[in-house]
Amino acid sequence: MHQGRRDTNSGRGQETGAMEGVDMRDVTFVNGSVKLAGSLAVPQRGETACAGVVLVGGSGPSDRDNDTFFPPLRRYLLNAGIAVLSYDKRGVGGSSGDWRSATLTDLAADVTAAVGFLRSQPKVRSEAVGLFGHSEGGWVALRAATGRDDMPWVVTTSCPGVSPAVQERYALANHLRETRLDSQDDIDHILDLYDRLIEAGRRDADFAAAVQLVDAAGRPPGLAYYWADIDERLWGFLKRKQDHDPTGDLLGLRCPHLAFFGSEDRLVPVADSLRVLGACVCHAARPRRATLTVEVIPGADHRLRLPDAAEPAPAYFDKLTRWLRRN
Repeated sequence: MHQGRRDTNSGRGQETGAMEGVDMRDVTFVNGSVKLAGSLAVPQRGETACAGVVLVGGSGPSDRDNDTFFPPLRRYLLNAGIAVLSYDKRGVGGSSGDWRSATLTDLAADVTAAVGFLRSQPKVRSEAVGLFGHSEGGWVALRAATGRDDMPWVVTTSCPGVSPAVQERYALANHLRETRLDSQDDIDHILDLYDRLIEAGRRDADFAAAVQLVDAAGRPPGLAYYWADIDERLWGFLKRKQDHDPTGDLLGLRCPHLAFFGSEDRLVPVADSLRVLGACVCHAARPRRATLTVEVIPGADHRLRLPDAAEPAPAYFDKLTRWLRRN
């Protein structure tokens, strides 16, 4: 979930465009002054209208394909008769604006605009348009869905139940241990520096002050995993986001929620996230319709891939389809 690394994709939509019985086209829609560009794919099945889903990409400059994660998912959903809308994040691809100047609430408003656009399509059942969010996109999808009575369901994959600050520390610690380039003292030093950067963000320190902290610590190479892509605008985004608590949105859900995790995800603390989800679903304030289904794919990573696999595990697609049919 590195914030500044660009998701790239070549040959966007080629495999979907070749699918028989699918109308796929580039589209634009707006949220206030922001123009969002995306791809809409609708199965053509006579006069029968279909359900739909908006796909919400993960952290950083994610495009409508979220690197390589969305194309196989899009194909699978279309084969199941579900229309799919995905879009370039603000400031990415054909979309205007700048995601680094936004908040998660701003990004959730983009999702709301996407839902409205998909629901307006003549071959789509407006009451059957749900949300799918990957990683950070799960936080955004949950925020867009919370408090709404008209959202039929939400699916999240690898979405942390903890704050971004906690999640990123977990990912950094795993990276340092697995690369084995640093001694334990070096690891402790880097994690302490990370903690001081988080505290600086809470004090609303400017980017120059953050750079001074890193310089004073000797710019340890291991910190590059977290720090290498951060500039002034990204520092501002991270400060606004770092203490986001997803529990409020989880408690405010009024629809069924399916949460996927990979047991070998090195970016997200899965066990801690499961505890948070369990506490929220058992909370007295949680609406009865807001059921929770959790699926942990054994051996899968952050993108639900098994070792040496290019695409998510088949079990993930099978479980997703069965759940969508029930909801």
